[in-house]
Amino acid sequence: MYSQAPYPYPWYVTPQYGWPGGRGTGSPWSGTPQYGSPWSAPGPGPAIRDHGPRPYVVNIAQAARQNRNFRTALWTGEHFQVTLMSIPAGEDIGLEVHPTTDQFIRIEEGQGLVQMGPGRDRLEFEQMAYPGSAVMIPAGMWHNLTNTGSRPLKVYVIYAPPEHPRGTVHRTKADAE
Repeated sequence: MYSQAPYPYPWYVTPQYGWPGGRGTGSPWSGTPQYGSPWSAPGPGPAIRDHGPRPYVVNIAQAARQNRNFRTALWTGEHFQVTLMSIPAGEDIGLEVHPTTDQFIRIEEGQGLVQMGPGRDRLEFEQMAYPGSAVMIPAGMWHNLTNTGSRPLKVYVIYAPPEHPRGTVHRTKADAE
């Protein structure tokens, strides 16, 4: 009945280009392939940097896995921010609280122990998290994420409102402190 499948990709693939005839960044028609585009040159791609507040499309899982910095701001807007993190084996994000910022953490690679609670010494919530896990942290909640695996824990984090200055890059945890 149909000469072509209505959606020519497996359900889990998000195309990284504009619609045919469009001029979206990263499309073969734009002449400017972007990070994560199937038309970009082979290899690690351009350095990951903050693209906000301009419109931006990225394969977030691939970006998170390729990030080697403890923290890299990927997109910073007026109302939220996306950062990528790579936490070495046995290390953690660091016990912290954001009084007015909600936080979302998605684990792309590795495993970790999530701890949360109402006080620095009252981390009453503990749960292991694995690739595909999403962690929601309400504003004012003390929290930590510890890498319990043997390889770097790769995550992306959404802060609302933004938590770090636009363009933030912390190569190590010590740089972030």
